[in-house]
Amino acid sequence: MPGSGPGGAGRTIAVGSDRRSLPPTSGRQQRLPVVGAAPSSRTPAVSLLTFLPFALLAGLVLNGWPPLHRLDATVTEHLHGYAVAHPLWVRVMSVWTDAFAPMPLRVAALFLVLWLVRRGARRLAVWVVTTMVVGGLLGPLLKLLVGRARPELPDPVAEAPGLAFPSGHALNAMLAAGVLVVVFLPRPSTPARAGQPATGAGPGVQAAVWLGALLIALVTGFSRVALGVHWSSDVLAGWLLGLAVVIATTAALGVWPRAASHR
Repeated sequence: MPGSGPGGAGRTIAVGSDRRSLPPTSGRQQRLPVVGAAPSSRTPAVSLLTFLPFALLAGLVLNGWPPLHRLDATVTEHLHGYAVAHPLWVRVMSVWTDAFAPMPLRVAALFLVLWLVRRGARRLAVWVVTTMVVGGLLGPLLKLLVGRARPELPDPVAEAPGLAFPSGHALNAMLAAGVLVVVFLPRPSTPARAGQPATGAGPGVQAAVWLGALLIALVTGFSRVALGVHWSSDVLAGWLLGLAVVIATTAALGVWPRAASHR
């Protein structure tokens, strides 16, 4: 609701059924996603359907589907040959895969949660925690259930412990990309009201958010195959599982990025 004084207008943000006041700001306003309606009775069905593509891929891996096996082997062979012949490429991929490993992404998510709590978006903060924790627990559990070994290559350029399917790096990178989009994707611009600046951001900022999310998810996953520590289907599975977790937790907690209506 409009505020008074030279400091600008006060703002409110909807968190569940509450409306929390934020301090007046000057200049450009930053708008957090609006928490949507309470989850509907269709939420369990939606959540289950989002995991279907991952389940189908896991079934193909467990049954040793020959076309998938040949594709994995071919991609790994070509990328490994390139990596052995190009040490600089290996260093670039190694730096990227370490920078966007699961632990750094979780630390970044923790700082984001603290920032959201300080801004009064506690339900959105709970969603970020839930998304990262659920994905972080599902990954290792599914690795044990599937039990797929990592590639064994001559002259390996990198090593990684544990099992292969799904890729933990790809999974957590997709979780982080989803969090980035839901939390920071600018809302559509709204007309300025008396004494208030127009809110929202242009297509350039939206494109930057999407580009950042895609780079985090795609390049991180690709780096695992480029370094020869995962099969390509491991990475695809990590992406699918991460996307499914983001969609399921968003539906379950009623957190959808949409514009707030002005009254």
